[in-house]
Amino acid sequence: MRAAIYSRKSRFTGRGESIENQIQMCKEYAINNIGLTENDFVIFEDEGFSGGNTNRPEFRQMMREARSKKIDIVICYRLDRISRNVSDFSQLINELEKYKVSFISVKEQFDTTKPMGRAMMYIASVFSQLERETIAERIRDNMLQLAKTGRWLGGVTPTGYKSEMLNKKDSSLKQTRIFRLKVIPEEAELVKEIYDKFIIFKSLTKVEKSLLENRLTTKNGVDFSRFSLRFLLTNPVYAIADGALYRYLSEQGYEIYSDIKEFNGVNGLMAYNKTRQGKNTSGDKYREPKEWIIAVGMHPGIIPSGKWIEVQEVLQRNKSKAYRNVKSTNALLSGILKCENCGSFMRPKIMTRLDSEGEKVYYYICELKEKSNKTRCDAPNINGNILDSLILERLISIINDYPPAVNPGLLLTLNYNTQAAKNPEIKLIRGKLASAETEMKNLIKLAAKQADEKVQSLILKRMENIAKNINIYTNKIKQLDGVQEQTDLEEHNEEKIIQMLSDPGYCIMNLIDIKQKRELLKSAIEFIAWDGRQVKVWLNYGRMLPECKDCK
Repeated sequence: MRAAIYSRKSRFTGRGESIENQIQMCKEYAINNIGLTENDFVIFEDEGFSGGNTNRPEFRQMMREARSKKIDIVICYRLDRISRNVSDFSQLINELEKYKVSFISVKEQFDTTKPMGRAMMYIASVFSQLERETIAERIRDNMLQLAKTGRWLGGVTPTGYKSEMLNKKDSSLKQTRIFRLKVIPEEAELVKEIYDKFIIFKSLTKVEKSLLENRLTTKNGVDFSRFSLRFLLTNPVYAIADGALYRYLSEQGYEIYSDIKEFNGVNGLMAYNKTRQGKNTSGDKYREPKEWIIAVGMHPGIIPSGKWIEVQEVLQRNKSKAYRNVKSTNALLSGILKCENCGSFMRPKIMTRLDSEGEKVYYYICELKEKSNKTRCDAPNINGNILDSLILERLISIINDYPPAVNPGLLLTLNYNTQAAKNPEIKLIRGKLASAETEMKNLIKLAAKQADEKVQSLILKRMENIAKNINIYTNKIKQLDGVQEQTDLEEHNEEKIIQMLSDPGYCIMNLIDIKQKRELLKSAIEFIAWDGRQVKVWLNYGRMLPECKDCK
């Protein structure tokens, strides 16, 4: 019999039952009660993982071995080492039963081979989840109680304030320390200026540009971005709490944990529960404002309620105008090319004129230069059409010096793109066929809903014409596919095709599309710097490309 011992610990600490202790107790139990030997165990350890779900690497590996019937029994020290969630635990037991794998919990001495043990396991797991949910509710209740005090709970203070410690006696006359926010006058003036600018410009981008031009930065000396400005402008900590603000927040669905009498026209607001806690929250760190817990704070407000409300309404109207980076369908170096003068990225700016080959002319321009109206950086622009070609040619020359093995997956993609490029007529007809088929489906739905016989007759006639077109397009595609295949065989034998596709330079310049070229450049190049006179290229493996006369 082969037994899997599973152990888990939420944090890397020396307290509680360690991983080693859990494993040893499981071994002793199995040896004394089941008759296993030291050679019958396989160990799975997850340290630093919560029991809230089963998304743990060693646990998943153990289940893979159970499904492969490599183990006969799963042993753990305690039920909550497996899971604190009733649904996950129930699913685990059912799956183990499906693969005829027994389960034993040493601490509770539950054994799934016995009906009573199985029932007791479910009961214990229910209490485990109940305990977890009770703890979560208790934490939230504590947060609500703290919210009522309006104190500052710590962390990075918002621009315009600093943290101030106060000594206070509680109801039992015990001396305690609490913290509140205190206004920093010069920073508060900057906050007021930002609100005023937004009221005038009604645009985060224009406010950002104005701050850059005037060299106004955050309290940490960093330039304001649109995202930091949005957070500042939506933070209720600055709003002066009065009756109008209470009514606005109530209408918008905010959770308010202060009485309207406390909205005294002097103090600002505190917002708790703003960020999501736990792992994997970096991409969605901040909760929606309506999930925040709002209370009147101990600190004075900075922005009048009417102005704060006006800013929220403008931001809400602008929400549909999502910011979009300016992109060119031909520019390859976005996110790679940097301005060496200031360190900002350079983005493509498309011109109205065309070059000699009929392509749109575009230049790379420093983002800081553009946003600050040349007050913070004045690096010259660089012709994107020329630079992109030079970078590709330079990269090809390096690849040709060290030719890589041909990737069969890439060959397949390139071969497909080549056929499409050789016969654009097929692509055109396929587009017409797709449009005709879509129209036919829509007409069928319309005919089914239409009661007027005259209208139905007109729809049917249109459907007959479309059916004829679909037949023509289908036959034409078959004919062109046959001609294409025959032409390919006549023009190239297998050896020549392989030789052509094995040439990296040929593939990069003639076959792969713009998106693939961008991916190729990003995989090969760490970044490119333009200092106004010369282009420097750093490869991903840490060395700069040797200079060439074309790069100057």
